[in-house]
Amino acid sequence: MIDYENLGKLNQPFFKEFEESFHKTLTGGWYVLGKNVETFENEFASFTGSKYCLGVASGLDALILSLKAFNFQSGDEVIVPSNTYIASIIAIIHAGLKPVLVEPNIDTYNIDPLKIEEKITSKTKAILVVHLYGKSCEMDKITAICKKHQLKLVEDCAQSHGAKFKDKQTGTFGEFGCFSYYPTKNLGAIGDAGSITTYDIELLEKVKMLRNYGSKVKYVNDVVGYNSRLDEIQAGFLSIKLKKLNDINQHKRKLASIYLSNLKSDFIKPIVHPDYFDVYHIFNIRHEKRDELRDYLLKNEIKTEIHYPIAPHKQLAMRGILDNQNYPLSEEIHQTTLSLPISYFHTEDDINKVIDVMNKF
Repeated sequence: MIDYENLGKLNQPFFKEFEESFHKTLTGGWYVLGKNVETFENEFASFTGSKYCLGVASGLDALILSLKAFNFQSGDEVIVPSNTYIASIIAIIHAGLKPVLVEPNIDTYNIDPLKIEEKITSKTKAILVVHLYGKSCEMDKITAICKKHQLKLVEDCAQSHGAKFKDKQTGTFGEFGCFSYYPTKNLGAIGDAGSITTYDIELLEKVKMLRNYGSKVKYVNDVVGYNSRLDEIQAGFLSIKLKKLNDINQHKRKLASIYLSNLKSDFIKPIVHPDYFDVYHIFNIRHEKRDELRDYLLKNEIKTEIHYPIAPHKQLAMRGILDNQNYPLSEEIHQTTLSLPISYFHTEDDINKVIDVMNKF
């Protein structure tokens, strides 16, 4: 059986260092907002080219706290792609704001810059871009729109650790870059974890208060905050894996190149363009008989995933929240996309076996 993902195998190369880091933290006796978090924040800021990085409890919290830091008014609008993972939209709602959905570019699966301006109103305050599957959005056009309309820019980088647009890393274009370190990510923790990157010291200080009960000084609370702190143990693990992130990304890019070169043209494959440095958190193809293809692969002992089977505006949780417009491109993607094995533990032989089976479908 070729697993889609196996976190034990994925993390096995790091077990010894993880154990040493855990023992050091355990015996050190400082478990919240200590040296491990500070070290990782500095390391990840340096890795991305950001000025600052702040550790939080999850990628969702990173998005919520970033939006809250702007002090927008209740009901202000935030533009977001219609085919994103629902967390991006949930964050807007939890921040007391209104999500306004914009269709993706069918080739990149990222928000289409040509469709953004038609959705901008007097209540629009920000654009939340999502660098889906490990490919950056078209950031030159999007930053120009933000500048023209004086909008804030938040980047959902949950799937794009190390991805670049024109040699500039995701998470460094907007006021905030929001990262998830969910275990399956290219840079994954052994539990939930997240961080926020920014170049603005005032915004950094706002988020720093928000993540810690609205407090700068212990027991002195200036705003109504949250408890959203990157764990010391997870920060230690992340520092270990960060040293190997370039290797992880290059391994996944190599596996992706094998798929791209050898899968037959029946499958709609990710586009490759010199402006984009893709890190392939997910390698997705599209096929009109997606469900039959998935069953066929499973019968041939190949596991796959669907990211994502239901469009956000079709989710029960969004009833009465999102508008009643149609999003045909989003629905087409959700109905036809299939994610193939592309983990750090997969070998080139694994990928060639998947290709061999798929090309007989």
